[in-house]
Amino acid sequence: MNFRVIAKYMGNILMLEGAFMLPAIFVALIYKEFSSIPAFAITILLCLVTGFVFYKTKQTNRGIYAKEAYISVALGWIILSLFGSLPFVISGYIPNLVDAFFETVSGFTTTGSSILENVELLSNSMLYWRSFTHWLGGMGVLVFLMAIVPMSNTKGGGEGLALMRAESPGPSVGKMTPTLRETARILYLIYVVMTIIEIILLFVTGMPLFDSIVLSFGTAGTGGFGVRVDSIDGYSYISQAIIAVFMMLFGINFSIYYLVLMKDFKSAIKNEELKVYLGVIAIATLLIFFNVKGSYDSSGVALLDSYFSVSSIITTTGYATANFDLWPQLSRFILVAIMICGASAGSTGGGVKVSRMIIMAKAIKREIISVISPRKVKTITMDGKPISEVVIKNTLTYFCVYWFIAIGSMFLLTVLEGFNTEVTVTAVMACINNIGPGLDMVGPAGNFSMFSPLSKIILSLNMLIGRLEIWPMLLLFTPSVYKNASRK
Repeated sequence: MNFRVIAKYMGNILMLEGAFMLPAIFVALIYKEFSSIPAFAITILLCLVTGFVFYKTKQTNRGIYAKEAYISVALGWIILSLFGSLPFVISGYIPNLVDAFFETVSGFTTTGSSILENVELLSNSMLYWRSFTHWLGGMGVLVFLMAIVPMSNTKGGGEGLALMRAESPGPSVGKMTPTLRETARILYLIYVVMTIIEIILLFVTGMPLFDSIVLSFGTAGTGGFGVRVDSIDGYSYISQAIIAVFMMLFGINFSIYYLVLMKDFKSAIKNEELKVYLGVIAIATLLIFFNVKGSYDSSGVALLDSYFSVSSIITTTGYATANFDLWPQLSRFILVAIMICGASAGSTGGGVKVSRMIIMAKAIKREIISVISPRKVKTITMDGKPISEVVIKNTLTYFCVYWFIAIGSMFLLTVLEGFNTEVTVTAVMACINNIGPGLDMVGPAGNFSMFSPLSKIILSLNMLIGRLEIWPMLLLFTPSVYKNASRK
């Protein structure tokens, strides 16, 4: 295990976090929130000093392999969340470290679950930092580092590809360009441009500039932290529609946008995952609309709420314009189903991912055919290209481990808390799928403050497991990984 390389990455991450915390001080100055400035200043100093110490670790070998990459990503996200929670603790807005850690993990993992009963009590600078964690975590911290920091062996693979595979969501990760650094830059360029466009659209249609910025951060990262207790319900219908559309757009695989930039419209339109993703949104929206329209005075508002809720839940954003916990059972079931499905691979959304659902469905179909016709050999394809048996195996393994962890977490919460099944199940599913709201006590009108500190730690781990797609977190807590110092 190359601990020195891991230490160097931790240093880069901490210094990056310190730099990204600086704008929060300017926000505090603009709104004359002088009491918040020391909390950010102290945290920035701690990040920079600690990060510099780690960064200056003497390097004997810059090589990094899969094991170090997964450990670096998992440990990096924990450290990022721990230091990121300090402004809340130091300022006294969230004095309990476990609560602050939960809130910050929820931010960086773009989950949006909160322990705050009244978010409007936070200062604007704290609200800014809270929402910015969504934006930074949405595309990935290590991916951002690859965009700005040269890495060895990034051309053709090496440490860059290992890190991207460990952090990026989806059953398989590859390069869109000859070098991973260029790929990372293109991804972030698309990400930044789309965020800016949303900010402008929200602002010109009447939303305050500050709200436009922080809500766009939450939309881009598909996180869901808002600045009002009623989430998005208090804004105009046009603002709600803009956010709904952008949530859907950020749930699309970013490689599709790259194909559009390269003017390869044919490949983009024919993308199988995109078709299924948009089809699920359309069908779920219509089913919910017809199920709830009787309780609305206006069909237009019913349709908007239905589309907004579907877009928010399938992309795992968690914003709300309506308390869907009060909707009929069918609508709530549909939302839980798409909560598990999630958005596209290669997007900022969470969940199992549409591509995995497609692969699993095709694998099941193949097994059924093999029972009927044992001698018939059928290759599973996606977009006309064969999928390797390794990817199929990894997908099925991922799904089995996913449910093992989810059910185990539900059992622990049942023992620790004793809440009803609806609360326990949807709380775990909301966290492991990086959704935010669940049902009942943890629904759109509720929060996670009632859980014990140990339960909050379990749910925080669920959020990290969901965002990093299981393996990095499992390897981090696997003792055998550290027994052999050799890199394989």
